[in-house]
Amino acid sequence: MGIHDRQILQLAVPSIVSNVTVPLLGLVDLTIVGHMGNAAYIGAIAVGSMIFNVIYWIFGFLRMGTSGMTSQAYGRGDREELLNVLLRALTVGLLIALAFLLLQKPLRWAALELMHPSPEIMSLASTYFNICIWGAPAMLCLYGLTGWFIGLQNTRIPMLVSVLQNVVNIVASLGFVFGLGMKIDGVAAGTLTAQWAGVLLALAFCRRECRKQGLGAVRSRWQAVYAKAPMRQFFTVNRDIFIRTLFLVAVNLFFTSAGARRGDLILSVNTLLITLFTLFSYVMDGFAFAGEALSGRYFGASDKPAFAATVRCLFKWGAWMTLLFTAVYALGGVPFLHLLTNEEQVITAARPFFWWAVLIPACGVAAFIYDGIFIGITATRGMLVSSAVAAACFFGLYLLFEPLLGNHALWLSFLVFLVVRGLVQAVILARA
Repeated sequence: MGIHDRQILQLAVPSIVSNVTVPLLGLVDLTIVGHMGNAAYIGAIAVGSMIFNVIYWIFGFLRMGTSGMTSQAYGRGDREELLNVLLRALTVGLLIALAFLLLQKPLRWAALELMHPSPEIMSLASTYFNICIWGAPAMLCLYGLTGWFIGLQNTRIPMLVSVLQNVVNIVASLGFVFGLGMKIDGVAAGTLTAQWAGVLLALAFCRRECRKQGLGAVRSRWQAVYAKAPMRQFFTVNRDIFIRTLFLVAVNLFFTSAGARRGDLILSVNTLLITLFTLFSYVMDGFAFAGEALSGRYFGASDKPAFAATVRCLFKWGAWMTLLFTAVYALGGVPFLHLLTNEEQVITAARPFFWWAVLIPACGVAAFIYDGIFIGITATRGMLVSSAVAAACFFGLYLLFEPLLGNHALWLSFLVFLVVRGLVQAVILARA
């Protein structure tokens, strides 16, 4: 195994562990409310969690943009810029969080009106929202800190933070609900406690990392942190990622709503099968994070041979993961569906669409890897263009074939969306 393979695995494996722990936060909340004796609590958690998932996903540029700019500064050996990027990310994150807190009432109203749950669930979801919104400063700062650590070639710290958040969430939620007799407010308070515990641990690691990188002696002038040129680059990079994320959110929300319009059974089938995409994304995101760190490092250092070798190794690992997941899904996918549900009607209805899900790894692998590379070299305009073109193909194909193919048209459009993202990015990188 070559040096680039080892570097990739050292960064990818902790990131994969971190990704796997993310859904556990929601799973713990769902398990607790599932024992409260009222199905409305489950609905409220589902609604409240979805609201915050979409919000934080949209503002994920704070992590991605910070990762790319940090890794390039690390590659150049620019210690002052390392600190400046962190301060910019934390400042912007806190400003966005402040806007959330000031506008929380209209934000809550808009989100709940859009989802339109029953009156009982709306009331409970409002309680959940009113508490969890105070975690926005912690979450958005944690995005910046996570990107900074990845840029410093360190994915172990984000992994440790994710593990701590899960432990704190479990202990705090159980204590609030079963110890203090709280209900939905106890679950929300547990989530909030975990979010702040995570950012405090990340800040402690940040202080240690600053000493390790020799940043303690660096005195960043505020004029340098908020100088016009670097701030323009910061917002340009993050603007492109923000708009690109909106395209991804639009496709994913439409995928869900299009299935819902075909009835509860098809919605259940699509939800079940898209889990195969989610599992693959957890692993491939780990390799994408490694791509962010290493491609940005070598791009910043102007080391073209190392950059090219890293890209080749990333695609090699992508090929192995594609073969592994395709084989697992093809041979064991249907038994796996039985683990997720015992509803034979849903499993039977899923069979005609199952092979679309088996094709997900082959169709999506390039998009994941190129995303990591493009973030690392801050070629975010290319990410935006690829997502825009792919989204246009998705909606165009669905409108064209839906009358003929029904739900098959939705899956065809989704796989084409994944393929086009990778193809467009490949063309852009080849011409760079």
